Formats: sequence, structure tokens, C-alpha cells
Amino acid sequence: MSQSLPNFSLREEIVAYWSERAETFDQSFGHGIVPGIEAAAWGEVIGGAIGPAPKDVLELACGTGEVTRVLLGLGYTVTGLDFAEPMLARARGKHADNPNARFRLADAENSMEPDASYDAVISRHLVWTLLSPQATFVDWLRVLKPGGTLVILDGQWSQPNLFGRLAAPLIALLDRITGRANPINPDMLRRHEEITRRLPFQEGVTLARLTGMLTQAGFVDITQLSARPIIQAQSKVGTLRDGLRVRSNDLVFLRARRPL
Repeated sequence: MSQSLPNFSLREEIVAYWSERAETFDQSFGHGIVPGIEAAAWGEVIGGAIGPAPKDVLELACGTGEVTRVLLGLGYTVTGLDFAEPMLARARGKHADNPNARFRLADAENSMEPDASYDAVISRHLVWTLLSPQATFVDWLRVLKPGGTLVILDGQWSQPNLFGRLAAPLIALLDRITGRANPINPDMLRRHEEITRRLPFQEGVTLARLTGMLTQAGFVDITQLSARPIIQAQSKVGTLRDGLRVRSNDLVFLRARRPL
């Protein structure tokens, strides 16, 4: 599907878009997780937030199963949900031999999982896409066990920070010199921009806004997590261009808990 259809709802457009993105998703820097120091950095951040195994973890919008691999490496049992079947097909393929991973086609905004059934809920690069974020956070609280942990790994993707604005010309120059091909074609970029303009978080995810919404949903002990290990690791495994890019947007990492 190369363009939105007039009778598509926004949710249907989002599902269609991410279904098509599945083929090249891991090729985009910051989506695929490189084994070694980058995977270890994700493990440090996530494991520090959730705590030691055993834990039953619900991964929302699991995509192609990259964060799933980190979670499994930490010894957790993982249920991955995604509403794009092509994403799930890749995740299932990556983890077909691991009995601690299961995947289900479902909407992260209404998981339909049982009440108080998970020690932790985690999402990466999901919150900015939510259509009904306040109701969604209530649902995420519902599926957590009392005292359970929510981990959100997201960012201010709508606009670059000061470093990103200053680095943009250099990034563009490096792209021209290296002949870098964007895995997202122009039509997909256009659709991405059109969808973003219609989202509640169209102006970006911020720590202050998230904290207020999570508090309203009933979460407590909301704490910002350091993204420094991820930034350092991605800068080492990527090119100069990647190192500039990873510092161009403010990352919003936080942990919250369901009250006991």
C-alpha cells in the first residue's frame, strides 16, 4: 500500500504503515540492536529497572523482537504483543526455539491480558504513537501485579534538540559523501509525517507530560532512567553519522510502579 485510503481510520493507517515497515525495520539505526556492547547496554538499563529474574514481562509493540532478545538474555519470560503481523512473523522467527518467549497479535492500547498478571510491562518507541495515551496507561497499570514495574523507553522524536539542530547540516553532508541510502523510501517518509501530525504526541514525548499522565493513571515512584549507556554504546558500534544522530533527540526513559 503506497498511500492512505480515504476510508482508513488513523489506527488502520498506523497498522498498515508498520506492517510495511517490518521488512526494513531492523535496518534503521536505533531499531536493530547490535550484539555485544549495545545489547549489553540495553540489558544494563532494562535489567536495572526491572530487577533480577525470574520475572514475567509483557513487551508492548515488540516489533521484530529486538528488545525481546535483551529481555530473554536477562532470564525473563516474555509475552510480546504487536498489532502488525509482519513484525510478529519476524519476532517469532528470531525466537522460535526459546520456550520463554510467546507472541500474540494484539493492540498495545488495549492488551486484553488478564488483570495483575505481569511483574513488568515494557515498551520501546511506542508511547509517541499512542492514540489514547491516558486510557492506555490505565490499561498498563491494570495488567501489572501490585508493586509491578512499568518501563518506557522513548524519545522526543518530533523535533531535534539543540545539538541535533547544529549537527543536522553535518549529518546531511555525511549522507551525501557516503551515498547512504535511507531504508525508508520517500513515500513511507511522507506517510510517517502525515500520521505523526494526527497523534496526541505530535509535539513530542516529554518527561514532564509523561509523569503527569502516569500519575493520573495511578502509577507511583516515577523515576527517570539514564540513557547514557545506550548513547555511548550506539556511538561506538555505529558510524560518525550514527553517533551524531543518536545525540540529536532527547531520549525519555523512565520507570514507574503500580502501588502495592
